[in-house]
Amino acid sequence: MREIVSMWANTRMVVLAALTAALYAALLIPFKPIPIIPGFTELRPAVAVPLVFGYLFGPAGAWGSGLGNVIGDFFGGTLSLGSLFGFAGNFLFALTPYKLLGQIPSGGGGPTPRTLHETALFAAAAVPASAACAATIGWGVDLLGLVPFAALGAVIFVNNLLVGLTLGPALLRLVQPRVAAWHLLWTDVMEAPARGAGRRHLSAALIWAGAVGALAAGLAISTGIGGGELFRFGVGASSAGVAAGVPPLLLSFLLGVLLA
Repeated sequence: MREIVSMWANTRMVVLAALTAALYAALLIPFKPIPIIPGFTELRPAVAVPLVFGYLFGPAGAWGSGLGNVIGDFFGGTLSLGSLFGFAGNFLFALTPYKLLGQIPSGGGGPTPRTLHETALFAAAAVPASAACAATIGWGVDLLGLVPFAALGAVIFVNNLLVGLTLGPALLRLVQPRVAAWHLLWTDVMEAPARGAGRRHLSAALIWAGAVGALAAGLAISTGIGGGELFRFGVGASSAGVAAGVPPLLLSFLLGVLLA
């Protein structure tokens, strides 16, 4: 986790974070007029960027994705208190792939994904990444009493996962060889901490259980106690159960990230 802070002392990592933020915002803004839940989320083909750039650029991709989402909200006219949780959710969305998939060997090895096995590895990162993003934003916006968790959490998860699994592999195949050739993989720019196999397996289990569990608990509580309905904006209410039930599982996810 130290690299998340120390990257700000590395000029190339700061530039990669700025590049990620600019590209993500530039791809988000044109789709703001196509809302799914007005004022909170819209059709977002740009979500392939955090998955791919988070994997390639590591902490720079995570910071860039969080900042890019806030920039997109500002210029797209949807900036609100919910944007704070949007920053956190998109930060974790990009953080998860590089934490789960591990270090990229110098020269650009790793899932590209061209084979069924490589595609499965990419999907294994995309599922908890999408769940962590959806649970974080859904919990925060529900806590503010703006949109029920069941509506926003479900929409974000499905949108992130479907777009990530369709556009993400194509973008990764296009970008990774070039980034590797330019020696801009985060493992080429910074020293990556070594982790033993046992620790990696434990962190992966905590990331998966925490992210998917937080989303599942939020949806279950929101639909059962808060009276929410999946994908339906304006149905249901902010739930004390969601406020209390989701954070312990998100903390489990964060513990896994810390160990990775």
